[in-house]
Amino acid sequence: MTAPAAPAAPAAPAAPGAPATPLVRPYQSYVYAYPHKTAYRPLTARPALREVWRDEPKDALALYLHIPFCEVRCGFCNLFTRIGAPGELTTRYLDALDRQATAVRDALGDTHPVRFTTAAFGGGTPTFLDPAELDRLCDIAERRMGADLRTIALSVEASPATATADRLAVLADRGATRLSLGVQSFVAEEARAAVRPQRRADVEAALARIRDTSIPVLNIDLIYGIAGQTPATWRTSLDAALEWRPEELYLYPLYVRPLTGLAGRTADTEPAWDRQRLDLYRQGRDHLSAHGYEQVSMRMFRRAGAPAQGPDDHACQTDGMIGLGCGARSYTSTLHYSFDYAVDMHRIRTIIDDYTMTEDFTVARHGRRVDTGEARRRHLLQSLLQAAGLPVADYRGRFGTDPHDDFPAELAEFTARGWLDEHTTGILRLSPEGLAHSDAIGPALFSPGVRAAMAAYETR
Repeated sequence: MTAPAAPAAPAAPAAPGAPATPLVRPYQSYVYAYPHKTAYRPLTARPALREVWRDEPKDALALYLHIPFCEVRCGFCNLFTRIGAPGELTTRYLDALDRQATAVRDALGDTHPVRFTTAAFGGGTPTFLDPAELDRLCDIAERRMGADLRTIALSVEASPATATADRLAVLADRGATRLSLGVQSFVAEEARAAVRPQRRADVEAALARIRDTSIPVLNIDLIYGIAGQTPATWRTSLDAALEWRPEELYLYPLYVRPLTGLAGRTADTEPAWDRQRLDLYRQGRDHLSAHGYEQVSMRMFRRAGAPAQGPDDHACQTDGMIGLGCGARSYTSTLHYSFDYAVDMHRIRTIIDDYTMTEDFTVARHGRRVDTGEARRRHLLQSLLQAAGLPVADYRGRFGTDPHDDFPAELAEFTARGWLDEHTTGILRLSPEGLAHSDAIGPALFSPGVRAAMAAYETR
C-alpha cells in the first residue's frame, strides 16, 4: 500500500470517433493512486494540518500506518522501504510515529465527531516489528488516533518469514481482520529469479500459522511474468495458493523499474513479455473463476461469499484518509500530501532518519492540490478500474456533469478498442479485455498537468 514506480508519461488518446490505434502496451503502470506520488512537490507555503482538515468530513476516515522496514528487498520492489533497522531505529521510528499521531489527532479537532471506519498497516513489512512493537503500533492507532481496531476492518501486510506465531497472536488479539501474505511464487526457481529467496516449506508453514489464528481474511499475493515462468509453473503457484482457500488472491504482473534489483533485465522492453503476461493473466483469471472467485479488479479476486475488506474496496485510497509514517500519503478532497519519496536505498535511509528526528508534524510538507477537474478524473479512474464499474448517476450526483461530456476523447478511445462494456445501462464498466488492459487505461486518464509533473520527476 505504498507508492509504486512512476510510469512513463502515457500517450494521449485519440480524438472522439477516430479509428482504433495499434495495440498499446498493456503494462504501462499500476495506477495505485491518483495523482501519482511522483507528481507531488514540496509545498512552498506549508499549510497547517488544522486548516487542511478543518472543513473535511471526519465521520468515516481511513487510517494507514506505514512501517518502512523489510528483512530483504525483493528484486522487483521499488516501495519505500529499507533492509533492516540497526540499533534502536524501530524504537526511534515508533517514537516519531507517536509524535506524528498526536499532532495529527490534535489537528483534526473536536468540533465534529472523528471516527475511523477502516485501518491498515503497510510497508515495507509491518510484521518486521517484534510483538511488543506491534502492540505499540496498535496503541498508537487506538490511544493516539482514537481508532477502535476491534470494531473496524484492520488489514496488515506480512511476509512468510515474519508471520510468526507470536506476532500473529498480537494482531489477532488486537482485532486484525485481514492478513495479506506476499508469497509471489511457490516455485523455488521463480522466487530466486525474482530475487526473493524463500523455501516453499517455510511459506506453507506461515500459511498454516495464519489459518490457526482467528484472523478471518487471508490474502495471498502472486506475481506473473517472472523469468522462466511457464503456464505450467504458474498453474503450480495458483493451485498451491488455492489449497489454503484464501478469501482473497491478488495476481500482480511483474514490473521492472529503475533502481530495483531487476533493473538490468531487458525483457521489459520486449513485446513478447507483454504477450506472456497477458496470457498468464488470462490463465489466472479463468482458473480462479472456475474455483469460485469473483473478479474485483484486474488484480484482485475474492472468494464468493467472503467478506469485503481488501484495499481495492478503496479502504486506503479514498478522500478522508490519514497516513502516518514517512512513506504514507494522506488524502483530503483538495490536497494530497506526504513526506518526500525515493526508491534509492541511500535516499530512503536518509528520509527515514530525518523523519525520526522530526519534532514538528503540524504541517503538510510535500503534496499536490486536487481541483475539481482532477477530482473528476480521480473518481472516474478509481471507479472504472473496478470490475463493478462507475454508476453514471453517482458521478452526476457528485459533480453535476456527465463523464461522457467530461472525458469524451478517452471514453471514445476505450470504446473503439473494445475496452468498455456497451451492454450495461447506467454504468460505465470495463469489458473483460478492458480489465486486462487496466494498466494502460489508468495512465490514459492522467491529466496533462500530472503527466508533465511525473515526466519532470527525477527518479532517486
